[in-house]
Amino acid sequence: MLSSRVRLVPTTVRLIHSLICSSSRSFMDLKTLLSSLNDFASLSFAESWDNVGLLVEPSPPHTVNTLFLTNDLTEEVMEEALQKKADLILSYHPPIFRPMKRITWKTWKERLVIRALENRVGIYSPHTAYDAAPQGVNNWLAKGLGVCTSRPIHASRAPDYPTEGTHRVEFNVTHTQDLDKVISAVKGIAGVSVTSFSARSDDEEQTRLSLNCTQQALTQVVAFLSQNRQYYQKTEILSLEKPLLLHTGMGRLCTLDESVSLATMIEQIKSHLKLSHVRLALGVGKTLESAVKVVAVCAGSGSSVLQGTEADLYLTGEMSHHDVLDAASQGINVILCEHSNTERGFLSDLRDMLDAYLENKINIIVSEIDRDPLHVV
Repeated sequence: MLSSRVRLVPTTVRLIHSLICSSSRSFMDLKTLLSSLNDFASLSFAESWDNVGLLVEPSPPHTVNTLFLTNDLTEEVMEEALQKKADLILSYHPPIFRPMKRITWKTWKERLVIRALENRVGIYSPHTAYDAAPQGVNNWLAKGLGVCTSRPIHASRAPDYPTEGTHRVEFNVTHTQDLDKVISAVKGIAGVSVTSFSARSDDEEQTRLSLNCTQQALTQVVAFLSQNRQYYQKTEILSLEKPLLLHTGMGRLCTLDESVSLATMIEQIKSHLKLSHVRLALGVGKTLESAVKVVAVCAGSGSSVLQGTEADLYLTGEMSHHDVLDAASQGINVILCEHSNTERGFLSDLRDMLDAYLENKINIIVSEIDRDPLHVV
């Protein structure tokens, strides 16, 4: 009897500690919280087709005491969030993706919006911004592979960079009397910035003009220069691109420190994702004892990200039948785990990271009901 009471002590202590922590936490203004979430993982890294950010906003002012994390926001998960007094739901997948023409009780996604607004609950979705983030979903998925080095399969570009415009146009002006006229003309074109520096060509002192242009301004600059054959024949046009970010982007190409058999890798992945089964397509000429050294990883639906990537193994949630056949024909093994099974486990890591990043200012809880809709039976 005594040992039974002793075993209850840690649980009681944890409960009291949880209550103390909960009561000591403060509110955050919604806009302040959204700014912090964007600083944690910028929405600018999301794919252009995606629908990310604040999707449902209660009338301001709105404060957040409880942030509720889920992979998919279903009606069952919404009910759970309301029971747990959530003020903001962070749904990894955006529950609003296609435009809505009306908000009625007819469809389940419309009902989500209605219930959120009636209960003053905001809905926020990061989706592919978290896929790309250095500390995001794909990095979490890669943890299941063992010790490895990784890089994005498709690196993101810096969202902000000092250089303006999409193109740079450079040409030389020989005669000083022409210089002012040319500079005045190009500065009159909207979307053009001008710099100049001394240059020497054919043993003659000249002035080199460098114009940074928007796509729209480029056409006008070229039209102006084409009027003067001397300028136009020696004009250089460069396409400007923002620099790549080494640790940010879609997918991860992971090189293991030590090769393992495919059978071993399967067990490691199942353990990491807490799955009893995964789907496997063996690459042509491969067996369960074949060595795995390089793994291409993409959480969710990986076909477009993984296609053409050289690896021993593709790990993703789902791929089309024909994309699996293409990979297997190249000797690449494919493991499919169902879409959200490659994402959901990240939420526990996210909770801990956000707790630290937000300095424990709000309560952050993970859905206990959210799960992949597909089951092996």
